Amino acid sequence: MVRPFIATLAAGTLVLAACSTSTNTSSGSSTTPTPAASASAPGSGTAPVVDSAAANLRVTVNLLLGEHISLAVKAVDAALNGRTQDFMAYGTQLNTNGTDICGLIGQVYGADAGTSCNGIWSAHDGDFVEYTQGLAANDSAKKADAVNLLTTQYIPQFSNLVAGATGLPTATVTSLITDHIMTTKAVVDDLGAKNYTQAATDLRKAYAHMEMIADPLAEAIAAQHAGTFPGDPKNAGVSFRVALNNLLQEHVYLATSATQDALIGNSAEFMALGNALNTNGTDLGSAIGQIYGASAQTAFNGIWSAHNADFVEYTQGLAAGDSAKQADAVNLLTTQYLPQFASFLATPTGVPTATLTSLISDHITTTKAVVDAQGADAKTSTAATASAIATADRMAGKHMEMIGDPLAKAIVNSQPAKFQG
Repeated sequence: MVRPFIATLAAGTLVLAACSTSTNTSSGSSTTPTPAASASAPGSGTAPVVDSAAANLRVTVNLLLGEHISLAVKAVDAALNGRTQDFMAYGTQLNTNGTDICGLIGQVYGADAGTSCNGIWSAHDGDFVEYTQGLAANDSAKKADAVNLLTTQYIPQFSNLVAGATGLPTATVTSLITDHIMTTKAVVDDLGAKNYTQAATDLRKAYAHMEMIADPLAEAIAAQHAGTFPGDPKNAGVSFRVALNNLLQEHVYLATSATQDALIGNSAEFMALGNALNTNGTDLGSAIGQIYGASAQTAFNGIWSAHNADFVEYTQGLAAGDSAKQADAVNLLTTQYLPQFASFLATPTGVPTATLTSLISDHITTTKAVVDAQGADAKTSTAATASAIATADRMAGKHMEMIGDPLAKAIVNSQPAKFQG
């Protein structure tokens, strides 16, 4: 049964709108704030190339590893809260993500390397499942065995595989992979203790850490195989593209985690994830502000936080079976957020408004599909409803690159002087 914590969701609306300087209302003005003309004027200099094959590789590795941590934590959270069908569904998506990661390794280093990667990678996923089982059952021996497997088998095996293939120092790779294990374990421990505020904070740390693995890995592969991956993966424009894509992907997974908790009645975790979602939004706003100035940052924060609040309202309506509330939220998203945000981005970047409108509309649609699936699953959880959530969630996460890539390229080209050196 759905447990509609309407009071909590209403409080969440205030949390999600806290950084806003202007929020949508059903009777409000549709005037779209835009960056100042001086800030949006094209800069001088030659823009670095941000869409070379080497740059694409870096973005791909980052997004796959970011997706890995997001899906893993969603699976763990489901397991610890007794949502067995959701755990299985996210486990399936996690396996597919691992196959994609190791498929990339196999494409570059051969079938044997891909096969070895699959074995090692899936084993480490299994080790975290064992650790989660031990945590849920308060079985210290099971937890200790999982940690032992991760530290004495997975870390050296995967470090040797990566170092041997790429030429990166084994000690460096070992340190990075160890940090991945520890940052992920911290989130799992927080969830097990139901310390959701700390879990949300540690989740963002664990997600951010994946770039520390992805960047040197992608850069080493590109350097080794320059004929396959020509271009510079390390220039400032590419780094901006990576950062923007990572934040956008993180946005989706935080948002859908928050709506999931709202619909199943986990109010404490919903509030914690709402705060993390706000912080992710202000990080995006800061990235815009560094390029186009403080007024653009303020305008972005207002539009972005309002769209978060609109999704909260939609979730409220879904939880309460209130079709009018759902319709109002969809109206706000489609008649205010969509045109405002498309216009806001088109002005300084030069990306056609129609293109942005289509991409942003797809973001709304794909995110709404996740929330709708969550609503159906909250009423009667089955393997089918759980699979629908996890599948839609991964699709929504992947769609964000379709926004991030053209937007990053346009931003770099509009202000090349900001990305020199």
